[in-house]
Amino acid sequence: MTLPTLFIPHGAGPCFFMDWTRGPADTWDRTAAWLKGLVAELPERPKAILVVSGHWEEPVFTVGSSPKPPMLFDYYGFPEETYRLRFDAPGSPALAARVRDLLGAAGFPTAQDDGRGYDHGVFVPLLLATPDADIPVVQLSLRHDLDPAAHLAAGQALAPLRDEGVLIVGSGMSWHNMRGFSPAFTARSEAFDAWLGDAIADPAARDEAIRHWEQGPYARDAHPREEHLAPLFVAAGAAQGEPGRVAFRDIAMDVAISSYRFGL
Repeated sequence: MTLPTLFIPHGAGPCFFMDWTRGPADTWDRTAAWLKGLVAELPERPKAILVVSGHWEEPVFTVGSSPKPPMLFDYYGFPEETYRLRFDAPGSPALAARVRDLLGAAGFPTAQDDGRGYDHGVFVPLLLATPDADIPVVQLSLRHDLDPAAHLAAGQALAPLRDEGVLIVGSGMSWHNMRGFSPAFTARSEAFDAWLGDAIADPAARDEAIRHWEQGPYARDAHPREEHLAPLFVAAGAAQGEPGRVAFRDIAMDVAISSYRFGL
């Protein structure tokens, strides 16, 4: 069975695992509930998960190849207990090699990193989606130029994984402006969110829209730098020619945030 691909919001740091004090206490409850049901909504349980996180960039696409990735606490200023979180899902050197083979066959230079740990774009959402940490996880970096066409093409190269039981997940945020989480940006976020939802829905027009995403309304308000949007490019590319849809939407920290599902 062919698995869909996903673009998911990973929230604000370890927001799901602390008493939230930067707004209403229930700010992230709806996102957390959706992430907890993520695997159950799939047509079958994945054999492995490939995650492209907005928190890892390299000169070339680089895959984590450790059989037992450590934790990488790449957030700052949060409660002490959030630095004791554990996500002990195994890595998969075999899947890492398969990812490199597929990207290489498409003409992409690649590298591997056998020491890098799971960053919070991986472990924070997956602690909710796979709390038993019993599905192998491999992380793939962004390419630091964040070129939409290259990331779409990388996703297309990785599409065969979907028939091999691998769930491809882009982990980022549909709105990521650190100075733009306030009521002053609510309407702008809703306008960009509506545009993005329409843009990803039509497979015939999606690639062109993604290549020119900066033309969307308030696009640079949404993403002063697009590292948290680029994982969506990979997820969309891996489902080229297939429809996309909004899988989840909420208002959190006064702005619209969405998740997208491509394929089935």
